Amino acid sequence: MNNEIMKRSVIGLMALLVLCNCSEKKTDGVKAPVRVKTQLVSPGMVDNAQTYVGIVEEREATAVSFTGMGVVKRMLVSEGQAVGRGQLIAEMDDTQARSLVAGAEAQMAQADDALARFKMLHDNGSLPEVQWVEIQSKVAQARSQLEVARKNLADCRLTAPVGGIVGRKLVGAGETALPSQAVVSILDISSVKVKVAVPEAEIGGISASTPTIIRVEAVGGNFQGGRIEKGVEADALTHTYDIRINVDNNGRRLLPGMVASVRFVSEGSQAVGSRMIPVTSVQRRADGSLFVWTVDGQKTARRTTVAIGHTEGNYVLVTDGLNMGDRIVTEGYQKLSEGTKVIY
Repeated sequence: MNNEIMKRSVIGLMALLVLCNCSEKKTDGVKAPVRVKTQLVSPGMVDNAQTYVGIVEEREATAVSFTGMGVVKRMLVSEGQAVGRGQLIAEMDDTQARSLVAGAEAQMAQADDALARFKMLHDNGSLPEVQWVEIQSKVAQARSQLEVARKNLADCRLTAPVGGIVGRKLVGAGETALPSQAVVSILDISSVKVKVAVPEAEIGGISASTPTIIRVEAVGGNFQGGRIEKGVEADALTHTYDIRINVDNNGRRLLPGMVASVRFVSEGSQAVGSRMIPVTSVQRRADGSLFVWTVDGQKTARRTTVAIGHTEGNYVLVTDGLNMGDRIVTEGYQKLSEGTKVIY
């Protein structure tokens, strides 16, 4: 009996060990993602390019205000909100304006009635021409007063003259708005400008078409600069000139006030518009061919064959194999194999 119990115990223990081994094998088969550092392939960011600090500005700012004085009854927008042209922004208390319209309409009705009665006399030749002209003048005055009253009533509603983003809200509900006092500012950020102060000794080397690469850490992206607007008046204290670089802002990612790192690249440099990557990210296979580790949309590492050209500083020009926007591994590639899952 004891031997039978011992046999059963041994069999149960062996089965448990088999299950544990199987479980361990399954766990070992799922490898944890490898942590690496990556960067996107972008136009020639080379070490010898001159770098400045800039500030993102809106393309254009529009201050929106009431034409008359009154108490603001409602504010219908908030800061950062997108608005379209003609959209209602705020309303002013229109009690007095409505009263003026009612009075002007009554005067207009009275003038029209007088005109109709005196017209019969004029047509019969029993009304002097001077009185007829006077009656017509009074009708015109009443019509003008009515138009002004209606315009004042319409001006109690403030609408957006342009489309954009509400920058600042300067007046709130319950406050008194003065004529021409800005209620809100509307910013056009469909494109933006990056403002940079350039020393007078270097301003001569910058033209309207000098290529620039702009890095904005707040959005984690690089942007190609466009046309440059050069100031012609230097700051009296710093002896620097303000320049503004036009930048497309698709998706409205760039917002006024963001800090930007601006690189001016020589117009003759081959780096401009090229695929420049760190030299250390290029690896060599046993057959002598070159490759880099790239990461696809599923965060999987792949060997990508490349051809390279000249080097500039710590960067090398890739002539074939990569496209703008491809993500390459710059650190941690020693731990990778084809198909490895990564995190970055």
